[in-house]
Amino acid sequence: MVRLGPQRGHVRERRRHVRRPGGLPQEEAETVSTLHPAVERADALIELKRYDDAEALLGERLAEDPGDLRAWVKLARCRLDAQQPEKALEATDEAVKLDPEDLGALIMRSQALRRVGGRLDEAESTLREVVRLAPEYWYGYALLADLVWRANTVRQGQANGGTLDRRTLERFLEEAGDLAKEALRLGPEEIYAHEVAWLIADMAGNKTVADQLDHAILQLDPHHQQALARRTEKAANTPGVKATEAATLYADALASAPESASMRRGLDDASYRLLRGVRWLALLCLALAGTGIDLFAVEGEVQRELPVPLGNRLWTLVPMTVIWAAGALLRYRRLRAGVRINIRSVIRNGTWPRVVLAQAAWAMLCALLITQVPWTERTVPQVLFWAGLLPIAATIWFDRKKRG
Repeated sequence: MVRLGPQRGHVRERRRHVRRPGGLPQEEAETVSTLHPAVERADALIELKRYDDAEALLGERLAEDPGDLRAWVKLARCRLDAQQPEKALEATDEAVKLDPEDLGALIMRSQALRRVGGRLDEAESTLREVVRLAPEYWYGYALLADLVWRANTVRQGQANGGTLDRRTLERFLEEAGDLAKEALRLGPEEIYAHEVAWLIADMAGNKTVADQLDHAILQLDPHHQQALARRTEKAANTPGVKATEAATLYADALASAPESASMRRGLDDASYRLLRGVRWLALLCLALAGTGIDLFAVEGEVQRELPVPLGNRLWTLVPMTVIWAAGALLRYRRLRAGVRINIRSVIRNGTWPRVVLAQAAWAMLCALLITQVPWTERTVPQVLFWAGLLPIAATIWFDRKKRG
């Protein structure tokens, strides 16, 4: 008989998911009514990342009762969270000695074996034992699916000098995919089962299935950071999507998952793209300035006389004002408040955004000097034109991949 703890048939079970640094959740099946108060307090300390205090408390409990299986499992979890997989494995050894069929102990042991290094075969065997003992337990299949392709990939890579052909990888992924499908069948509302299935589909290059799984994950958890980030990034990077639209997509997604670092980077990139667009407005004004005084001679046409009358010089300010009002000010005011705030943050904290703005300001200054000074010769205006154009031309393609 499979046991999660004593008196299984008479108590309510509680299952908890704890996110691990490597992306793996750790599930412990605990019998609430049989947990010793000291173990419950240690659990709370682990949640607060007070691992030393939790281990000390569990040590006292085990000194009092070395047969408390749940305390051994909790101690293993504590040590695993504290980046001590070898010590965690020692604790799971004690737990398995007390009950070789306890799922919580076996699952924790598999996690410790994975983290120790070089013991993936044992971890896989342990999870296969979990599946054998509890064939209707979705979590065992999900963990095994995630481990199977990783372990086989490592073994095959080591056997072939670090190389792995695509066909072999597909075979491993097929086996893992079957296990993931079983996990989804048994736990259709479990997010981790969908996460593992997504990872396998992504590794296999099946983007359609991966997108479907992302959709399913977001239906279960609309605030799921990874799925939300993937969907948003895909939409933002669709050909034809402008920087304004991309920034809005990222801002909307961050409202649901404000702690997502990848989406914040995406918003920074979109904000930087918006700032880069400002230089085109400055270049347009610079071209307008050059046209206004016939800066460059055209064959067959007579250049206008210099100096340009004051009225004409002042009139050139009108289209420049319209360009900036419609192209920058109005566009900025229509942005989401979160995007506007992020643009200001990007300018404060980034070097390249300030460089971009400085280039745009310099080009505008050159345009104003060309149009508003009553030049009698075109030599200096021509120098100003090239001085405003060249800094932007020298970096406009180079800096497009720079991060805000």
